[in-house]
Amino acid sequence: MLIKIPGSSDSHESDVTPESLYLSRRSFLQSAALSAASVGFPLVARAGDERYQGVEATKAPGWFTEKLGQARWGAIQVEGESITPYRDATHYNNFYEFGPDKGDPAAHAPKLTTEPWTVMVDGEVANPGRYSVEDLFVPDQLEERIYRLRCVEAWSMVIPWLGFPLAGLVRRLEPTANAKYVRFETLARAEEMPGMRTGFSLIDWPYIEGLRLDEAMHPLSLMAVGMYGRVLPNQNGAPLRLVVPWKYGFKSIKSIVRISFVEEQPATTWQRMAPQEYGFYANVNPEVSHPRWSQARERRLPGSLFSPNVRPTLPFNGYAEEVSSLYAGMDLTKDY
Repeated sequence: MLIKIPGSSDSHESDVTPESLYLSRRSFLQSAALSAASVGFPLVARAGDERYQGVEATKAPGWFTEKLGQARWGAIQVEGESITPYRDATHYNNFYEFGPDKGDPAAHAPKLTTEPWTVMVDGEVANPGRYSVEDLFVPDQLEERIYRLRCVEAWSMVIPWLGFPLAGLVRRLEPTANAKYVRFETLARAEEMPGMRTGFSLIDWPYIEGLRLDEAMHPLSLMAVGMYGRVLPNQNGAPLRLVVPWKYGFKSIKSIVRISFVEEQPATTWQRMAPQEYGFYANVNPEVSHPRWSQARERRLPGSLFSPNVRPTLPFNGYAEEVSSLYAGMDLTKDY
């Protein structure tokens, strides 16, 4: 389905302001930890496109190379935006299984084994089973979708993803009438994920996220297997991650190994740890502040100390026209 992002939701350069200090989820975990202690794939498609300069070569599985040749480029774009440089998008990440710092995923994730990889599908669904990644989106065609990414920590990026519509996968799996939510689970492999073995982490692994079924079926919801015209790097959630562009980034769960169709709203990881800070819906809302910082503005990467590239946050991350009807009648200050 071809969706044109409307001009009304386009982002524009805002006046540069001094970079404000803000706290992140790391501060929450670090404080909690202290309290506890006291008690080669070359770029093939559009290689000449300057947006993809700096993409690192890496090896890709055969199924990805085959499907890349049939990819639909620019299926969804964002007008008036510059794509975040590849280096920033792949070396400034939250992936706590590999460590608490933004550079830890890029440093440690390359050691993660992603081939072979299977995903368990279970729950209220007619076609449960264990699927390889490539079997999840046959016969869907790979699509490039350029989306804004807004982190709950008040930084943001614009990333060209390669993936397939989550709605198509849901339809093929045939959820039963009892299925109201989709629960996602990340790999938990401590021997390859050093962040799981540190005293810093109090997360109850594995990492869990979820969507309401109608959110999962929305045309913007994407299952990504690549970015910047190449296979998804490990630090960005290889080989399979969710991308829900109107929600804060922590909803877009990485390295998925299980998809469950359930009747009750799943208890998600950050909601369990700090429900007053991280709700189930996590829709980008500039009018609802995080308890420890404002969400009214965001810092678009890349930036610098003297030019931090701060701009207003857009409701639903700029996708309000497409998705706001999903929440008609809800109080989004309470269902945050």
